[in-house]
Amino acid sequence: MMNVLISWLGKTDIEKMKQNELASIATLATRHTVSFDEILILANAWEEDWQSYEDWLNKRLHIMDRPATASIVHQSMDSPTNYQAIAAIMQRHLEHLSTSNNRIYINLTSGTPAMTAISVLFGKGIYDCRFLQSGPDNSVEEVHIPFDFAATYARVARTSISAKVMAGPDFNGAFNDLVAQSASMQVLIQQASRLALTDLPALILGESGTGKEVLATAIHAGSSRSAKVLKTINCGALPENLVDSILFGHVKGAFTGADKEHAGLFEQANGGTLFLDEVGELTPAVQVKLLRVLQQGEITRVGDSKTRRVDVRILAATHRPLISMVADGTFREDLFYRLAVGVIELPPLRQRREDIPVLVSQILAEINATFAKIPDYQSKKISDSAINFIKEQPWPGNIRALWNTLSRAVLWAKSDELSLQDIAGVQLQLKSNSQDNHSLPPLVAGFDVQQYIDGIKEKIIVAALEQTGGNLSKSAKLLGLANHQTLSNWMKKLEIKSDHLP
Repeated sequence: MMNVLISWLGKTDIEKMKQNELASIATLATRHTVSFDEILILANAWEEDWQSYEDWLNKRLHIMDRPATASIVHQSMDSPTNYQAIAAIMQRHLEHLSTSNNRIYINLTSGTPAMTAISVLFGKGIYDCRFLQSGPDNSVEEVHIPFDFAATYARVARTSISAKVMAGPDFNGAFNDLVAQSASMQVLIQQASRLALTDLPALILGESGTGKEVLATAIHAGSSRSAKVLKTINCGALPENLVDSILFGHVKGAFTGADKEHAGLFEQANGGTLFLDEVGELTPAVQVKLLRVLQQGEITRVGDSKTRRVDVRILAATHRPLISMVADGTFREDLFYRLAVGVIELPPLRQRREDIPVLVSQILAEINATFAKIPDYQSKKISDSAINFIKEQPWPGNIRALWNTLSRAVLWAKSDELSLQDIAGVQLQLKSNSQDNHSLPPLVAGFDVQQYIDGIKEKIIVAALEQTGGNLSKSAKLLGLANHQTLSNWMKKLEIKSDHLP
């Protein structure tokens, strides 16, 4: 086995050679405890000095009875910071040296930072090299890189996947990225497109998980402010004692911990859009402060006497019934009308079942791209029966719940096609986990088990009827019954009347 030192040629190496002094390459070549058999020097500049440097270093090695032969190899590249070119050069030389079962040492001191970074990535991640560096006092140090790149990549990939699954789907862009096979969504996108062209405030209503932030992003992307920033704040997470600083900013010294100036979200979004998510969670005190900014178009940083004009479009969203909150006094009427100039209500997923196949396709493609970081991952598709099952579900959590279900199904699926059983199994697990498994009634003398079972059966039948819109045939199929007559008999026995139907 031969010991090989590979290094880029640095300017300091040339300058010190002219003074007959050691720099990094010469230090490692003549002072390391390992006697190198070969020293390969990669160079892309100072060509007029290459022969002089090579002769000088080989002479020193000969005087010190070192067996190595140093040779400079010209490397053509347009810039010493061209990562792609440096990577190609390092990979070519390391690949060649490693095939001969050499013990390879890499000098990290000479060359540009880009050369050092690429040397570490290839030398540690692929070719199992050793690393050396020299100090200003011509000391020699063996460098131990404290990372297992493969394990680190796998861990980061797992973290990335976990974060992605938790974050949910990412439908960025304007309206052409939104799924609208259903009539309700087509009408909604037409309305939102027209609203985007104005500069009016807008209020987006809808259940949790319907995609209110996605729609807000699309409105911003389709507006004249699309080149400017879109800032988002979850109003339910605004701490009461910091709300002024977060929204309006502060000056240095305004309060304990204010060690520098800070621009609030209104200033950060100046010229662009500010999206107030979950605006229904604002406390009355914060509602007053927000209303003042919307009326006057100016803010004052905490601790400052100077007012600043801001030009911000406001988009707001909530799943709460703001009109009812206005009526009972928990949400200011004047603020509501400031926000609700344009109002759009996103339909829940159960009211746009025509969109489900395309949504599933989009979400599954995104999940596949995320999970592809796992070694040997098989990209997943979905069966027609699974799609049909998904279309029959009520999805109280809407698109967010669909994303979560598909992510879980992909995680546990044993084949490359998600089956009805894969989806149904995840749904059943989620439902069972959400129920209180310790809610059995006390078992005492005289406990009527049949009455208890009939009560459970009644709840299940009513749930099936609600899910199918009162269709007896579909409900019977959903419950695994042979025909709707059996279901009718159960309903008659349990006295489930028509007023239970939707």
